[in-house]
Amino acid sequence: MYKYDVYDQAIVDARVDEFRDQVRRRIAGEITEDQFKPLRLKNGLYLQLHAYMLRIAIPYGTLSSRQLRTLAHIARTYDRGYAHFTTRQNIQYHWIKLEQAPDILAELATVEMHAIQTSGESIRNISADHYAGAAADEIEDPRPWAELLRQATTFHPEFSYLPRKFKIAVIASPADRAALRWHDFALRIVRGETGETGFEVFAGGGMGRTPFIAYPIRAFLPAEQIFSYLQAVLRVWNRHARRDNIHKQRMKILVHELGEEEFTRQVEEEFGHILKIGADFPRVEYERIAAHFALPPFEAGLSDEIDRSNPEFALWADRQTAAHKAPGHAIVNISLKRIGGIGGDITAEQMDAVADLAETYSFDELRVSHAQNLVLPHVRKADLYTVWQALDAAGLADVNLDLVTDIIACPGLDYCSLANARSIPIAQKIAERFADLDRQLDLGELKIKVSGCINACGHHHAGHIGILGVDRKGTENYQLLLGGSGAEDTSSARITGPGFDEDGIVDAVERAVERYREVRAPGERFLDTYRRVGFEPFKEAIYG
Repeated sequence: MYKYDVYDQAIVDARVDEFRDQVRRRIAGEITEDQFKPLRLKNGLYLQLHAYMLRIAIPYGTLSSRQLRTLAHIARTYDRGYAHFTTRQNIQYHWIKLEQAPDILAELATVEMHAIQTSGESIRNISADHYAGAAADEIEDPRPWAELLRQATTFHPEFSYLPRKFKIAVIASPADRAALRWHDFALRIVRGETGETGFEVFAGGGMGRTPFIAYPIRAFLPAEQIFSYLQAVLRVWNRHARRDNIHKQRMKILVHELGEEEFTRQVEEEFGHILKIGADFPRVEYERIAAHFALPPFEAGLSDEIDRSNPEFALWADRQTAAHKAPGHAIVNISLKRIGGIGGDITAEQMDAVADLAETYSFDELRVSHAQNLVLPHVRKADLYTVWQALDAAGLADVNLDLVTDIIACPGLDYCSLANARSIPIAQKIAERFADLDRQLDLGELKIKVSGCINACGHHHAGHIGILGVDRKGTENYQLLLGGSGAEDTSSARITGPGFDEDGIVDAVERAVERYREVRAPGERFLDTYRRVGFEPFKEAIYG
């Protein structure tokens, strides 16, 4: 993984000192909350319902064991003993005291972490496939490109005051594990006709009040031109963006209003001008960064066989591991979706346990997924049983990856001042309704996603079943959506009809699931069945 050089460290240290003085002035009353707000947001600090929330960047979802132990220490020292992983591969603390925020950032800086650009009208944390560098199906590790773009865009003057937030994702596999086309700017690494590396480029995606799926605007872009192309996209957006209307400031609105062809034409025209400047990165800079992502020294000659005599372990190995590029190794998915728990939450003790496993069994590396789970990317199959035992002891061996209880949910009205309804209790009640593991396995892949407001932090638009909390005359109400996907078969979910109360939405979900069981074909996922039979059979089941 990438290691800071003296310049990286100096930048982060200077930012901590700057923010410490800003906090001092705010507490002393030398600046108002209105003056302080944009300063704290640039450092990932939000003022929520009950306390300050600090969002910390985990670039492309990659962490070391040392970093995770520091995050556990912060949870114990400055929060209430736990933290929350988000759909942007970040981590959040929800009970922060303002006067302690600079101390947290200072501790983060000692392990090469920060909260820069986790909020505000900026390029947010650049996300990637959480199997990157390990996946059997990838062309190459996409993280060096994500890191290069992160370095090139952080504090870049032209990108420091964007019309609205801007989200980027990078993957390198046919399978989309990063919700690629739900991003403002998205890159899939592909090979050209002669085998050279390049990018398939998408633009204009995003959820929220007006969801749009990103358009493909370039079938192949030479890799060395990626920063110039990104600049061209941002300049076209900057030129036309509706800065007078917060609901129309996202780039997805511009792409939709101009149309795919006209937006692409303007980007290509701007791209041609930028190429003449020669402002892209030198190849040697990419090579410097890529050297940090060299493959670990995998042991050769390992067997792919595992001892399946323990049925509980065998089931876990089947559900929670994925194919690795190195023979005799596996990718281990750690569920943070225990029945009765809060999805994405993890205690300080559990963080320490996972850090120990990463250090001992996964070349000191772990990942955060956009589905709010953790990943040990490089585990020998011979060590899987030991890892499973340790996870079980830590309460982290649940078997539900991509099943009905592996629910994505935002913090909702329990924490967030923007929310209209609670998300956490809804996710918990649905998980409890489907807690029987045999029932979960029978249903197969079924992705439920819950948002507490229209901002869609819970990705409800991309759920096979999506739930949106709204305020209906002062009462929490929940709309049910069907047919969304954040995978390579990207689609936007459709609202089924009138909303439900808290108990009613759980019953409605179950009615939709049971209709799927009635009409599915052998081997068919919920999403496949919905697409085959259409909307009406499900609506009839939900509303009678």
